[in-house]
Amino acid sequence: MLEAKLSAEYYQTVSACDGFQALELAQSWQPDLILLDIMMPGMDGFEVCRRLKSNERTLHIPVVIVTALGDSGERVRGLEAGADDFLTKPVEYDTLMARLRSLVRLKRLLDEWRARGETARALGLSQEGYEVPAVTGARALVVDDLELGAETLQEILALEGIIAGRARDEAEAVALTTAIPFDLIVLSLSMLVEDPLRVAARLRASDATHDIPMLLIAEAEQRGRLLRGFDLGANDWVLRPVDAHELRVRARNQIRRKIYQDRLRADLGQALELALIDPLTGLYNQRYLMRHLRGLLGGGKLADIAVVMIDVDHFKSVNDRHGHAVGDRALRLVAETLRENTRVFDSLARYGGEEFAVVMPGSGAADAAAAAERLRSAIEQLGFQPDQGARVRLTVSIGTAASEGRAITPEALLRAADDALYVAKRNGRNQVAVAAAR
Repeated sequence: MLEAKLSAEYYQTVSACDGFQALELAQSWQPDLILLDIMMPGMDGFEVCRRLKSNERTLHIPVVIVTALGDSGERVRGLEAGADDFLTKPVEYDTLMARLRSLVRLKRLLDEWRARGETARALGLSQEGYEVPAVTGARALVVDDLELGAETLQEILALEGIIAGRARDEAEAVALTTAIPFDLIVLSLSMLVEDPLRVAARLRASDATHDIPMLLIAEAEQRGRLLRGFDLGANDWVLRPVDAHELRVRARNQIRRKIYQDRLRADLGQALELALIDPLTGLYNQRYLMRHLRGLLGGGKLADIAVVMIDVDHFKSVNDRHGHAVGDRALRLVAETLRENTRVFDSLARYGGEEFAVVMPGSGAADAAAAAERLRSAIEQLGFQPDQGARVRLTVSIGTAASEGRAITPEALLRAADDALYVAKRNGRNQVAVAAAR
């Protein structure tokens, strides 16, 4: 019956006759949602759910247990096993579809993050493995204008180690979530003064709370409001009278999902940073420099852009005499000195090896030459000591080129600065050469 209803809504469905087949299909087919019965031959639904959630290839797939066992103990047991929801037979079709749409929407968002994270891991830019996180110390915001109801919810969450604050209305909820990074929002649909669905909509629209899971607390007769809340982006619900164990488990599951989502986002951010940042010096790398320069020169406006190319003189002798570890220290010192002597809006990159580049927006040839001389002098005055008592004199040769309002490609501007750099090296090093005007 469920298969027929879902097929009528244009979902692709596959059925498994037992838990073993379900585990195989989950791995091979990677569905967006699993509807799971408890009473099955060979392996019950609780064990299937536990295995799904302990396998990194399937832990992200939402699981809804659909069963005739509807008492509170069975519901909590299913949620403890990792289920995302627990629906009792006969299933209310509207409720099922609301949960399905919500879980599939979230799962597809997480799939996007996972795909990017897997690419980052394949490139060695992100960590492997996933551990189920603890929720102790997580922060929740209870939104309820009824004192007794809010206090009860806070006390139950505290049993799970969750630090729960409280907001009485929309304004207070917005103010608190703007100031504090919450991991869960628990919203009562029984608020008396304000429309709780309007509060839910406002929180979902805010950048600060857009991705925070939202758990609704509702009366049994508020089914219409619950379904509307899911349309607005709610993630889960608990009916009154609130079962303490059920609320704890649902809150824990939602917070764990958020931690997982945050980790995927952080992995991607780290991968992007590693793709653009030189790990030795912390400066941008050549890839970023080229993209940045192309953006500056391709904006449709002929602006003044200068490029300064810098090469550390006789750097091979530093590596040969003192070792690569000392050479790395020297490069970091040079990079830090260059950073301290360039403007905030200049872009400084390690171009490769012992070569650095500076992109200077709004600078002409004279400005670039003056800045280059300042950098050369700062490097010359460094007191680099590779060993106790030893001292190595570091100098740089520098070439500069400027667009001077001309239409020029990034490659041509860099090539002109690089040609000037080699003029400085041929003329004896530790000096600045300026590219000839064209």
